[in-house]
Amino acid sequence: MHYSETWDLDHIFPGGINSPKLTAKIAKIKRQLAATQTTLTNWRVTADTPDYDWFTQLVNDLQAIQAGLAQCEVFVVAVQSADAGNTQAGTVLNQLYQLDNQLDNLLTRFKKSLVKLDNQTFKTILAQPALKAVAFNLTEMRHQGRALLDDQTEDLINNLALDGFQGWSDHYDTLVNQLKIKYTDENGQTHQLSAGQAQNTLAAAMPNAQRTQLMANWETAWQAQAAPFADTLNHLAGFRLTNYQAHGTDNFLQKPLELNRMSQATLDTMYKVVAANKDLLLSYLKRKAALLGKDHIDWQDVEAPLNLGSQAPSQTYDQAAEFVIANFKRFSPKMAHLAQYALEHRWVEAENRPNKRPGGYMDNLPETQESRIFMTFTGSPNDTATLAHELGHAFHADVIKDLPLWRQDYAMNVAETASTFAELIVADASVKAASDPKTKLQLLDGKMQNPLAMFLDIRARFLFETRFYEARQRGIVTPDELSSLMLSAQKEAYGNALTTYHPMFWASKLHFYIADVPFYNFPYTFGYLFSLGIYAQAKHQPDFEDRYVALLRDTANMTTEELAQKHLGVDLTQPAFWQAGVALIKRDIDEFMALSAPLL
Repeated sequence: MHYSETWDLDHIFPGGINSPKLTAKIAKIKRQLAATQTTLTNWRVTADTPDYDWFTQLVNDLQAIQAGLAQCEVFVVAVQSADAGNTQAGTVLNQLYQLDNQLDNLLTRFKKSLVKLDNQTFKTILAQPALKAVAFNLTEMRHQGRALLDDQTEDLINNLALDGFQGWSDHYDTLVNQLKIKYTDENGQTHQLSAGQAQNTLAAAMPNAQRTQLMANWETAWQAQAAPFADTLNHLAGFRLTNYQAHGTDNFLQKPLELNRMSQATLDTMYKVVAANKDLLLSYLKRKAALLGKDHIDWQDVEAPLNLGSQAPSQTYDQAAEFVIANFKRFSPKMAHLAQYALEHRWVEAENRPNKRPGGYMDNLPETQESRIFMTFTGSPNDTATLAHELGHAFHADVIKDLPLWRQDYAMNVAETASTFAELIVADASVKAASDPKTKLQLLDGKMQNPLAMFLDIRARFLFETRFYEARQRGIVTPDELSSLMLSAQKEAYGNALTTYHPMFWASKLHFYIADVPFYNFPYTFGYLFSLGIYAQAKHQPDFEDRYVALLRDTANMTTEELAQKHLGVDLTQPAFWQAGVALIKRDIDEFMALSAPLL
């Protein structure tokens, strides 16, 4: 079957960024915000709340506004992602961010009003049939409300955040879009690549010397703009830390942990297991260096595909799509059905063309109950894995689409559960389907990119960000200090196993500059290991699909620890669960070592 490689955005708002329906939708949201503002201003908490129908309507109104804003923002970001030069999209997005701020102000007042309710009234609210589905979310909001400042101050912070927080995050995108990286191809022709193109090229097959040269040019390009990138990172972190202090905490990990609904004990246990097992991956990297024909491994070699003299497996987009669907079906017919529906209805933007943003993502459209997936497909096995990963996200969104919006607001750590699980299915299937040992080695190497990232690279990001925030509490951190912190974190995470590193990674990694998600790192490691545990159980449970869907539907309905205990029967604060995931990684490394030994 043939699938389009470009997505359908007209189904969301026809006519592009100037869509009359988009304009009308934004106008409607403004009216909804004004009406709800009046409702909240006139809310006599003690007198009005016993009218539970009235309170339910207020809850529904807030969710409706939130859904409408998400619908608009997903569309505008999609336009901007597919055409990085579309400056008008940025203007519309800024307008939506202002409406987001208004909604934040309303939610702040709503949460503070929940605090004013006596315990019995609040308990009665949670028992209302129309509100039972969001009882956990309302309880969470009431808890958050206890830390909030007065309305005027909270409104001021939210309003200042538009330019003082989101503005700096947007500024990072502006800087990256101006970046050019010199690249000389195998024919001796020199090109000026965008950041996204250079990133994709570094991950492609090429001679070692050529990759080394491109990596040096990559590092130099970011270094040349170190000062504005450092300003951006410092001001983002400065705003965040000041906001934390205003709300009574100097613990910069408190908010990230709350956002992920997980405890410090779980985080500490997970990283103790990761640190204790990194030598497994370092032995793999040493073997990879030999297979690449090198005496040592450099930063750019970690993700480099192996060239073992056989044709690297490649697929067309249609072949990759069919492969994903077929292997999803082995574990879950519902996953396969959703994937096929998404591909047939053009939810995916995969075309390989200039002027697209780098990376990949899935965004959910709550009003039309669809998703949109952004990626660039070049035919590599990694691209097939990316397609599976993002379709896994879309499946998660699909199985909860009938729930109230607040029940769809799962945290980032469990957000990676369905996506990583889907990727594991396809990666394992690819390895098993390969009959030639060299091809199997290449596919195993591709599969190893996940544990390498989760155990080494992302741990380095976490170490860096922790130390950066500690330093930022004392004042501005210079570009040289940032590079020193990054180099130190990378050496610790990689056990000094690399010959060269990427000190400017603090500038080149978008995740450090995302305004609304602090510490965009440890949730990935959590999601990966959590998915490994689910994957191990899936192979031996005949009723897996139903239990898996039940878990996904609960991801925004309890803490992470409660979710694991209820659906997997495990304690995340103990190392046993995490170590079980390591065992699956070791299995792949052992196979890689055995297959590669004859080639040395």
